[in-house]
Amino acid sequence: MAEANDVYGSIYQNLIDAGCDTKTTEQCMAVVEDGRYCDTLPILTQYRKTLLGSVRTGQKQIDCLDFLIYKLKNYNFVKEN
Repeated sequence: MAEANDVYGSIYQNLIDAGCDTKTTEQCMAVVEDGRYCDTLPILTQYRKTLLGSVRTGQKQIDCLDFLIYKLKNYNFVKEN
């Protein structure tokens, strides 16, 4: 039965490494404990969409900052070091 525990532990660790919150991790692990691995896919897909939204939001913020820095430098408001 050690092999089953290794799979369980590996899935759990991967969820933690992926930054899954407690709710997502618990949902996935409950499904895994029942042996219904494929039922984790909708849960993980939704979490992935959430992460991707965060990445896109962060990228927009970086783009805005880059534009502001560019504008400030071009208007000589900021002296470069």
